[in-house]
Amino acid sequence: MGGPLSGLRVVELAGLGPGPHAAMVLADLGADVARVERPEGALTYGDPGLDSVLRGRRAVPADLKSAQGVALVLGLVERADVLLEGYRPGVAERLGLGPDVCLARNPRLVYGRVTGWGQEGPLAERAGHDLNYLGLTGTLAMIGRAGERPVPPLNLVADYGGGSMLLLVGVLAALVERQASGRGQVIDAAMVDGTALLSQALWSLRAQGVWREERGSNLLDGGAPFYDTYECADGRYVAVAALEPQFFAELLRALGIDSSSLLGQLDPRGWPELRRRLTDVFRTRTRDDWASAFAGIDACVSPVLELSEAPSHPHLVARGTFAGGPGHEQPQPAPRFSRTPADRPAEHPSLHDATEQVLADWGVTAQ
Repeated sequence: MGGPLSGLRVVELAGLGPGPHAAMVLADLGADVARVERPEGALTYGDPGLDSVLRGRRAVPADLKSAQGVALVLGLVERADVLLEGYRPGVAERLGLGPDVCLARNPRLVYGRVTGWGQEGPLAERAGHDLNYLGLTGTLAMIGRAGERPVPPLNLVADYGGGSMLLLVGVLAALVERQASGRGQVIDAAMVDGTALLSQALWSLRAQGVWREERGSNLLDGGAPFYDTYECADGRYVAVAALEPQFFAELLRALGIDSSSLLGQLDPRGWPELRRRLTDVFRTRTRDDWASAFAGIDACVSPVLELSEAPSHPHLVARGTFAGGPGHEQPQPAPRFSRTPADRPAEHPSLHDATEQVLADWGVTAQ
């Protein structure tokens, strides 16, 4: 594999959610990731042959409830740089694969743990999902329309933004620190912590008294009419994000709205009238007509594309952001590197039984 992490060895204890996503990113960037799977098959949502989150690594079946399975994993751990696990607190320890055992075998190991509530605290042992972590940190209360209930933002914020991405930051930071100390350490990546960290800017605005707790009443939550979505003549939508004065002026000019007939851009008293006028104008043309009209204008207006449409957008085509056949497109590795570019992963993941080859490559004896 090419990429800046070529030569890095990672053991992934199979799970769901942010752990596999973090392992995918490491594999995308060139790491050699051995995914330890249950003997009965891949742990995944749906068809593992079509689950592109599992791309870029080889599967090693192992029964972690048996001494032989644990021994196999520890053989990999001795030669690994990183281990990733997403079990509830205490599970890895009960299996005989906790940090103390693994770091005793390999003091340079970076042991990455990702959970919802963290390794300690009153809720550490409780089950949870993305929406629960958003709810507890105050983040979910900020997402939604005025006068309506909070809206689930898919599972992108806590699971992947606050989970896998913060886990990756921790792992990579520990690898950098290891260059000086020569020692590994344990990363406790909690989705509840990561979610709180992602919302730092909103906490700052709140402290300054410029963020209200009422949903849909602020600059970035749909309260401001110049930062929202609008329905077009064909029932599709455009996204308007004309926050800065120069972009707002271009927006009004392109729509034929006289700015002198409005209150100031940041005066909330004028927002209802501005919203009414933007709503009326955008409904006069189709989404794609508006996309063409704004194509050469810096007004921060873009079409809201469906998943099926996004891979065909000219900008994303030019950058090669997606690859794969129709219906099987997948995002390509990111970010991009000038000297050590990552290889493009296979269209479908290869998760066949590669135990013997992995052991040979890693120098683990069959016994």
